[in-house]
Amino acid sequence: MDISGSSALVVGGTGGLGEATTRRLHAAGVKVVVADVADDKGKELVDELGIRYVHTDATSEESVQAAVAEAQSLAPLRISVDCHGGPAAGGRLIGKDGSPLPLDGFKKTIEFYLTAVFNVMRLAAAGIAQSEPGDEGQRGVIVNTSSIAAFEGQIGQLPYSAAKGGVVGMTLVAARDLSPLGIRVNTIAPGTFNTPAYGQAADKLEAYFGPQVPHPKRMGRSSEYAQLVQSIAENDYLNGEVIRLDGALRFPPK
Repeated sequence: MDISGSSALVVGGTGGLGEATTRRLHAAGVKVVVADVADDKGKELVDELGIRYVHTDATSEESVQAAVAEAQSLAPLRISVDCHGGPAAGGRLIGKDGSPLPLDGFKKTIEFYLTAVFNVMRLAAAGIAQSEPGDEGQRGVIVNTSSIAAFEGQIGQLPYSAAKGGVVGMTLVAARDLSPLGIRVNTIAPGTFNTPAYGQAADKLEAYFGPQVPHPKRMGRSSEYAQLVQSIAENDYLNGEVIRLDGALRFPPK
């Protein structure tokens, strides 16, 4: 798929993975709409790159629909990338004091990391479906973000692992659902990535996680996530896949 001249929606586009994706797609000639809640950072990207920013709550139908409409107004919508974050509850299923893991925290984690992904995917798919098909009926691609915690969740990660496992589970089904419309669906499952969100703790995290990665012995870089997004978008035969991006890392129990 030739992505130049099309539009893309990047949900979570002001974060580490999202900003790198925004920059990469913009450089490839894509008209990018960043959908996020970090308004100050969004304005910075608008001023620097000339992209569009829409304040977007990924859990809200109306909010996401407005961002989709903004992307459609620029050019045919062919790419949707969702790498938004949010609160994530943690803790052992039964704590040391014998109390069970609170239900509310589990529900909130599922809402932000699974339900919101479904919300973005369905609305973006409806927008992409309105674009004219290209070669072999290609209309576009949806890229979701899971985590290797979906496969090897660590102690205390049950809510997060459940949500990210749900994203993995949706991938093939969504690809099959959307195949008559010429829309592909793929998911990236990153390992440990060093993003600006860690701030001053980044060096300490690199020193801790880097040696655990078989090769290369470092945390992932946001630019590597963005590079994979572009590759997925341009490779027409890549569909229904969950791609680990982790340097062969496998999480231990803790």
